[in-house]
Amino acid sequence: MPIIGDLLASALAGIAFVGCGMTSVAPPPGSQPRTRRREVVVNGKRVKTVDVHAHCIVPAAAVLIDHPLEAPGLLMADTSTRIAAMDAQGIDVEALSINPYWYRASRDVAAQLIKVQNETLVEFCAASPDRFVAFATAALQHPDLAAEQVEYAVKTLGFRGVGVAGSVAGEDLANPRFHPFWAKCEELGVLVFMHPLGTRELEPSGRLAGSGLLTNTIGNPLETTIALSHLIFEGTLDRFPGLKICAAHGGGFLPSYANRSDAVTRCFPDRVGPLPKKNPTAYLKDGQLYFDTIVFTPEALRHLIAETGSGQIMIGTDYPFPWTSTEVDLVLNTPGLTDDERIAILGGTAARLLGISG
Repeated sequence: MPIIGDLLASALAGIAFVGCGMTSVAPPPGSQPRTRRREVVVNGKRVKTVDVHAHCIVPAAAVLIDHPLEAPGLLMADTSTRIAAMDAQGIDVEALSINPYWYRASRDVAAQLIKVQNETLVEFCAASPDRFVAFATAALQHPDLAAEQVEYAVKTLGFRGVGVAGSVAGEDLANPRFHPFWAKCEELGVLVFMHPLGTRELEPSGRLAGSGLLTNTIGNPLETTIALSHLIFEGTLDRFPGLKICAAHGGGFLPSYANRSDAVTRCFPDRVGPLPKKNPTAYLKDGQLYFDTIVFTPEALRHLIAETGSGQIMIGTDYPFPWTSTEVDLVLNTPGLTDDERIAILGGTAARLLGISG
């Protein structure tokens, strides 16, 4: 992989690519103490677990548009803390993603930012290939450029997935101007990881103010619900039937109330507007949409699986944000699953989609 430019060299210098061997030696002063690696076993079989929802950031890319670095845990100058958390939770592989913060950047700046980001992610993962893979990034506000970036990321850099937000500077992902991006993702067969940025258009109204951190608690899953609903009702999933999209946080609120979307096509067909080719609930089950396990309880996960199918579910931890640290146990403790279903959710499905070897 070609590495060019002083800026990229600076990015790599700012991240120490520490391999998983860090866990077998004494940790440096001030770092996370060594943790015994938990091995996950289902019916006597060692299972490789894959976390599809884990965050990071590349400082040299963020500085291009003066983006703050947010939580210290997003930085990976020393991965001992991250790997210790993975080992404690029983996570073998993290699929790293970066929440898009660049959707308002100009074309030239966005091109430079994405180049730095993607090439740095590749170098990081190459240093610990048994512990990390990553979702590529793309400047979706420039759809033709984003399509080019995804093609380069897959064909030259070796990515098997790409990350997107739930909207692009206020525009819905189902907007036809994003069709070149979706077409390229379908053509290349990459998994698209969709992570919300919240319903920021509601914040000035004050409706999400007050107690409860509602901008995140409600706003994040709401944006995912809106995004998926538009992709269904505006025909994007019909236009690109080969798309594979994994929606964070269990797909937001949609799987829990998708039957209302079916009902509106029956009750108000003249107001829905061209109808999708299938009932909306069918899109949750037919292999285009996938969901992570961040739904918090065995009953919630059981219900999500009932609405989507076990083959559509992959574990996610939201690391380093402290929403959950028990996703492996959530899958193991959810009733009614077969051993094969547990193995698929814990890592088999993600490994297949992301090209992770067994």
